[in-house]
Amino acid sequence: MTRPDSFFNFADLSQGIARTLAPGITTAVFPGEQAMFSVVDFAPGSAGSIHSHPEEQWGVLLEGSGTRIQDGVHVPVGAGDFWRTPGGVEHGFIAGPDGARVLDVFAPPRDAYRTAGAGFATS
Repeated sequence: MTRPDSFFNFADLSQGIARTLAPGITTAVFPGEQAMFSVVDFAPGSAGSIHSHPEEQWGVLLEGSGTRIQDGVHVPVGAGDFWRTPGGVEHGFIAGPDGARVLDVFAPPRDAYRTAGAGFATS
């Protein structure tokens, strides 16, 4: 049976919008009308730049480990940890030795992430 367009699976992210955020960091983006999912894969030890954007962001560490940097504070995180980042707060992530997979949820959706591309597209 064919799945409807609004159904997805973490094992096959090919329906998402592909972005390379930084070396060793890729994402598949799934935009909706009021919110957006971004499934981010981090290679071991990879680090995203510290950035901010006006949209609120929630993150869930699905696999691996790392350090969440938020408003200048470094917080070690493991699988199952999740966090909220208000709009305008500087943040980033450094993957642990086995890499990481993070599910980010943005509300409202980030317009820059509605198309394939590269970079964090900060504002």
